[in-house]
Amino acid sequence: MITLEPDVTHALGVRSSVSAVIVDRRGRLLLQQRSDGGQWGLPGGSVEIGESLAEAVRREVHEETGLVVAVRRLIGVYSDPALQVVRYPTGHVWHYVNVCFECQVTSGTLTTCDETLDLRYFSPRRLPRMLLPNHRVRIADARARRGAAFIR
Repeated sequence: MITLEPDVTHALGVRSSVSAVIVDRRGRLLLQQRSDGGQWGLPGGSVEIGESLAEAVRREVHEETGLVVAVRRLIGVYSDPALQVVRYPTGHVWHYVNVCFECQVTSGTLTTCDETLDLRYFSPRRLPRMLLPNHRVRIADARARRGAAFIR
C-alpha cells in the first residue's frame, strides 16, 4: 500500500510527475487501480528527461490506460509535503511535485498493463474507498472548475 510519509527526511529526492483527470460523456471519472499498492488513483507518473509536461501526461495515460488524450487545461500544481511525500511498499520514499491536467480522450481502448490492475469510470459522488488521498484533492480541484490553476 502507498502511504503518506510524515517524515520528509526519509525522501530519496524530489520527482516531477503528472496526472490526468479524464471524464467521460456521462460525467464519470476514469481511475486506475495501481499494481504497486492496489489503491485507486488518477493515471499519471514521472516526467522523463527531455519530455515536456504535456508529452509526459499523454505518454503516461497511453501507457497505463491504452487511451490517447488531448490536454485541455491545467488543474493545478501540487507540492505540499503533507500530501506529496509518499512511501511505497518497497520502502522507497519520494517527494513528488505533480502537475495535474484535465484531458480528453481522442482515441484508444481501455487496456491494462503491468502498472494497472483495473481501469474503471466512477461517479464523482461514489469514488472508491481505497483512493489515494493526494489524488482526492486533485479530483476535488478539477470538479471546482475554477478558472485559475490551484497551487497546493
